[in-house]
Amino acid sequence: MEEKKGFFSRLKEGLSKTRESFVRRMDAILTGRKVDQELLEELEALLITADFGVEVTRKILTQAEEKAKREKIVDGEAFRGVLRQVIEEQLSWPELDLEQSPHKPHVLLVVGVNGVGKTTTIGKLAAQLGEGGRKVMLAAGDTFRAAAVDQLRRWGERAGCPVVAQEGSADPAAVIYDAYSAAKSRQMDFLIADTAGRLHTKSNLMEELRKIKRVLGRQDPAVPQDIWLVLDATTGQNAVNQVRLFHESMGLSGLVMTKMDGTAKGGVLVGLASQFGIPVRYIGVGEGVRDLRPFEANAFVRALFEQS
Repeated sequence: MEEKKGFFSRLKEGLSKTRESFVRRMDAILTGRKVDQELLEELEALLITADFGVEVTRKILTQAEEKAKREKIVDGEAFRGVLRQVIEEQLSWPELDLEQSPHKPHVLLVVGVNGVGKTTTIGKLAAQLGEGGRKVMLAAGDTFRAAAVDQLRRWGERAGCPVVAQEGSADPAAVIYDAYSAAKSRQMDFLIADTAGRLHTKSNLMEELRKIKRVLGRQDPAVPQDIWLVLDATTGQNAVNQVRLFHESMGLSGLVMTKMDGTAKGGVLVGLASQFGIPVRYIGVGEGVRDLRPFEANAFVRALFEQS
């Protein structure tokens, strides 16, 4: 419980830039006013500039307006609570407990463009699962960057996890294929595979990722069980194009949002989850291993809306 309270404090601190740019301005719009068309238009402009996105902004305000009418809420300050509820609903998904996965090994393919914190996210997740007593293996599938392979090896040492890697520009699909075979033979609980992160607009990268998925499927049609896209919150609306392209190519099962503590664009997380219907699985609000945590909609919205 103490650890959970500690993370909430870090989450709240990490969202301070978003809270300052969004919630304070929202309160200025709502305080002392009645809910009318002018107020709704001001809120629409605010949500769009906070990177919720046009489509999601309109959906949120439509739902909030309908809810307010049903509950006969006309006061701006009371409307704040309605908005908070609707935003939380956009982010609410059945809780994921990786440690209870029935698959052995549970294969998690991690994708994303260079620089988003993909390899670091894998390392932190491996360390946390290892602390929970799970046997984790890592696959260094970003074979085009020697630095990424070295970084994953360092994380493997830190987390006590074996790392399957090959020297030179090896075929990523072959590396991950070998890693899956090794994870099965060693009865690992998890195999987490890093992948190349060159520009998401390059068709060769997407084909390479699809090849990894096909090659794994030849060994077992049920793998990978999860494909998560790691995103950098500071990129704002650029993240929308990344989600769209990776989801069309791979069929994403989750999003991981890093660097939430470094941006005022935290609204993009709401927009992405709502627009694409993909759950946010983990969120990062700092450099420490424990600063990557399972995403909880209620905690996120509380940290975003509570001023003190």
